[in-house]
Amino acid sequence: MVASVFIDGAAGTTGLDIAERLSARSDVSIVALDEARRKDSAARAEALRDSDFAILCLPDDAAREAAALAQGSRVRLIDASTAHRTAAGWAYGFAELAPGQRATIAGAARISNPGCYPTGFLALVAPLVQRSLIPAGALLTCHAVSGYSGGGKALIARFEKEERDIAWRGYALGLDHKHVPEMRRHAGLAHPPIFAPAVVPAYRGMVVEVPLHRSNTAIAPADELKAAWIEHFVQSPLVSVGGLGTDGELLLRSNPAPDDRLVIDLFASADGQQIRMVAMLDNLGKGAGGACVHNLNLMAGLEETAGLRLA
Repeated sequence: MVASVFIDGAAGTTGLDIAERLSARSDVSIVALDEARRKDSAARAEALRDSDFAILCLPDDAAREAAALAQGSRVRLIDASTAHRTAAGWAYGFAELAPGQRATIAGAARISNPGCYPTGFLALVAPLVQRSLIPAGALLTCHAVSGYSGGGKALIARFEKEERDIAWRGYALGLDHKHVPEMRRHAGLAHPPIFAPAVVPAYRGMVVEVPLHRSNTAIAPADELKAAWIEHFVQSPLVSVGGLGTDGELLLRSNPAPDDRLVIDLFASADGQQIRMVAMLDNLGKGAGGACVHNLNLMAGLEETAGLRLA
């Protein structure tokens, strides 16, 4: 059986990436609207209701509108926006988050795709909070840098045409980034982390870091943290533990090959009191389009890694 998929917002960065991935496959067919009808609500509603699956690559308000248009139909939704990541009735589309999450995704009618930064943060933190190796009440900080493609067409244009001399662009200085509620909720934390994101002049790629200090907390030793990750991700074809910083440094290249994998590792001081937990991923891969395709595969009962880039 071939699954029909409508990409609502197919002209955006994530939508174009997903369409390219799916167009080469024989187990799915893309339901497409021509340019004249792409923003027509009636045409979108018809495409949504006539499809088996729809992937929403839209701004938050438009994603909420699409979900309303699909109400009462058979279509199963994957929302790549921020709109439903903490909403009731929406399963969280991070298959590796917790035991049973794959089955939850496979059986869900509404999936909220994780954000790129939260994907790295949650891979580092959630398995450890689940095992009480980091207390739920811990006060955490997250530093992260991303390639500029994560900001969509507007930010891509700024970096490539207007801001070529910008080497580092920090933002969310009001400490109110829209990813923070998602990070707190799905990590199981009692307090929101301090989140310090930045964009650098690399097209794609992302480094997410969570530093820990063990002197006044109940945080477990580094070897226990790493062992817990290995146990947690042992069956994941996409998440691997270790292998970063083998030459004493971490590198984020300016234009790496597309990749749907996520790699996590940690580094500890000689006395074990300071730990740097680090995740590296492609913000357009495991952080966006790759995760949408992964969730689609699980929901449709298809090969889990079909259409994913694992080179």
